[in-house]
Amino acid sequence: MQEFLNTLGVSDQLFNYLIMPLLIFCARVGDVSINTLRIMFMMNGKKNIAPVLGFFEALIWLLAIGQIFQNIDNPLSYLAYAAGFGTGTYVGMYFEEKLALGRVLVRVISPKPHPELLEYMKERDFRFTSVGAEGRYGKVILLFTVMKRENLKEFVDKLKSVDEKAFYTIESVKRVSEDDLNVMDDKPRFNMSFFSKART
Repeated sequence: MQEFLNTLGVSDQLFNYLIMPLLIFCARVGDVSINTLRIMFMMNGKKNIAPVLGFFEALIWLLAIGQIFQNIDNPLSYLAYAAGFGTGTYVGMYFEEKLALGRVLVRVISPKPHPELLEYMKERDFRFTSVGAEGRYGKVILLFTVMKRENLKEFVDKLKSVDEKAFYTIESVKRVSEDDLNVMDDKPRFNMSFFSKART
């Protein structure tokens, strides 16, 4: 590559201290972002997608580390490698949030029942279980529900509007019963709305 750029008039210094660190940075951003997504797919039981992402992750990483060894005397290569790792982590988390893949288990603990919240969940066809329990300060209502991650923000906003002091926890769900919930609905949402948001 360096010889080709030389034919275009790119000097060795420009290549070693700008172009090569930039390529290492971009490669590191790519492989760390893919790693974040691969872990997400693994946690959601996507056996077909995770190995493919792992292949490209390893390939890009080898290309990046190979350039590091070829430019071992260039400190900018190390800085680009580290900066790419940090940026790739952020980019991977951003895409993971936008994809909203999988389902989550939400537990809500409240000292009083909230019929408005239950009616809201029934209208949106959420599966839930509400039981009475004993807390530190007396009787409480314990609510369990499993929902798609894309519906989580709307649900939390509704919960806070009903009871801003309600205590709740959220956990990722790897797999749900196929008899009760259609797991095929959890396919990655690479739809047009996602790409339109990414372009803006």
